[in-house]
Amino acid sequence: MNRLQPTGIVAALAWMVLSFLALPAFAVIPISFTDTRYLAMPQEELSLQHWRAFLSSSAWLGSIWQSLWIATVSTLAAVIAGTLCAVGCWRIASGLSEKVRGIMILPLAVPTIVYALGLYRLYVDLDLVGSALGVVLAHAVTGLPYVVLTVSASLSNLDPRLEQAARGLGASLGQTLRYVIVPNIVPGVLSGAIFAFIHSWDELVVVIFIGGRALFTLPRRMWDGINDNLDPVIAVVATGMILFTLLILTAELSLRARRARQEMKP
Repeated sequence: MNRLQPTGIVAALAWMVLSFLALPAFAVIPISFTDTRYLAMPQEELSLQHWRAFLSSSAWLGSIWQSLWIATVSTLAAVIAGTLCAVGCWRIASGLSEKVRGIMILPLAVPTIVYALGLYRLYVDLDLVGSALGVVLAHAVTGLPYVVLTVSASLSNLDPRLEQAARGLGASLGQTLRYVIVPNIVPGVLSGAIFAFIHSWDELVVVIFIGGRALFTLPRRMWDGINDNLDPVIAVVATGMILFTLLILTAELSLRARRARQEMKP
């Protein structure tokens, strides 16, 4: 029993820290049902007026659509490039592969404002400032490290002899990748895709620098709304983003649990 006490204390402290970090974000949920015309808790009753205003606003719905397709396209690009990079490093398995992995995760180490400023200077010459393509490419680069890290973690548990056996039986490189490697790293690919998607969905700084005044993603619309006025519709949007993120993470955990159960079956 004495050995279990430190573990229980650590778990309790971990939950306290997690609650301290996460619970303030959920304060926007009751605010989204406020009956006032400003950001505040409901005064007399719960109201859906700001939810109706959000659902009937073409500006907000258009921003959701922009954020959705930009995040989807940039995630696809990051998943393809990141998976191929991780598999290549896994097959090489040398000092060079470790250096390549280090380079791939550099976007996580560079401050976002520095990255955005550098991109802006580059995009001016390439005439990509104010274009959706520029934002998609920028988000794909910053989403790449998530995919490389999660796929590399999955590959670390993959027996290299499976690939050798497939190649020895006459499978081509493409067939080995498709039928042997990829099915065994699906959890890592899905995790990387989810992290890359959420990163692009929530990203603001790059959009401000690169998107110009023509591109208004959902975070950009919220930023402008906070600067102009404290419209309670912002709380509605924040609530939707929290629930959407939780839905994605729950789906990913469910897929992992289902795959684990399938692997345990004889």
